[in-house]
Amino acid sequence: MSHPAGRVLSLLELLQSQHRLTGAELARRLGVDERTVRRYATTLVDLGIPVTADRGRYGGYRLRPGYKLPPLMLTDDEAVAVLLGLVAAERLGLGTEEPATATAMAKIHRVLPAALAERLAAVQEHLGFTLRRAEPDARPATGTLLTLGAATRHRRRLRLAYRSWSGGTSRRELDPYGLVFHAGRWYVTGHDHLRGEVRTFRLDRIGEVVPGEETFTVPAGFDPVAQVTRSLAGVPYAHDVEVLLETDLATARRRVPPSVAELTTTADGVLLRARVEHLDGMAQLLAGLGWPFTVLRPDGLRAAVAAHARRLADWAGRSGGAGDWPRSGPSPPAGRGLD
Repeated sequence: MSHPAGRVLSLLELLQSQHRLTGAELARRLGVDERTVRRYATTLVDLGIPVTADRGRYGGYRLRPGYKLPPLMLTDDEAVAVLLGLVAAERLGLGTEEPATATAMAKIHRVLPAALAERLAAVQEHLGFTLRRAEPDARPATGTLLTLGAATRHRRRLRLAYRSWSGGTSRRELDPYGLVFHAGRWYVTGHDHLRGEVRTFRLDRIGEVVPGEETFTVPAGFDPVAQVTRSLAGVPYAHDVEVLLETDLATARRRVPPSVAELTTTADGVLLRARVEHLDGMAQLLAGLGWPFTVLRPDGLRAAVAAHARRLADWAGRSGGAGDWPRSGPSPPAGRGLD
């Protein structure tokens, strides 16, 4: 902000975020001299905001301890940024328990200038997302997310109740290595002491969670996102698939997400490994890649690819109006939960 009033507000924001700042540091951050900083501090005092200036080696400017700051003030640009973030969180399932996101949006809408609120409402009503919308029951409890976040930061072991995809419940001790939001769901990954290995858990299936006193160390180089996507690609499904793709690894990765399959470079191309519930869905995926491929296993996938090719040939040979288009086709593989 170049206007003096804007820099006065910037000074207030700096003092809110720091316990104490020297005049030299404030001058540097605001782009002014120390004399101007003193003038800005006096302006805040005149407005009833208790800014104190301490002299000496450990001196500097600070807000009086215990002072309750006024309500949050947002510029129009900041309000738009916050609202768009809330809209995305609501649509993609990034938020926690309902109706927190909706009520937060309503509160901001109420204090916006009428013209800006109307324009934002128009954007919100006509904004589309290419990512799928999360299921309502996939939202984690707010307390669960915050407790896991704190335990992950401070490296504290957790004790939690967990409900598996089959409905069974168990008590776990978990060293949380990281939180991941993927495809509309929240996950935590870390060392599970019950299984004795790194496992991945859905937050919406976690019940009671209690932080403990034991600490842990995250393995060097551990990547929570990579671990979660590998876990999702490796859940137990009906068919183990191996296909050799005649392309390079970089090209394959642009078309095949890590949550769908594991890709490995070989002398003859790229080896695709996956576990799927329905082979017809994998046949459709392979046909849409546009590269030659060899099905290594299972034999049923070869039959599924051949059947899909026959359907495509049949559809390509049709002529006439829209009534000749197929109204349905094989469904893509359906996913299951993890642990």
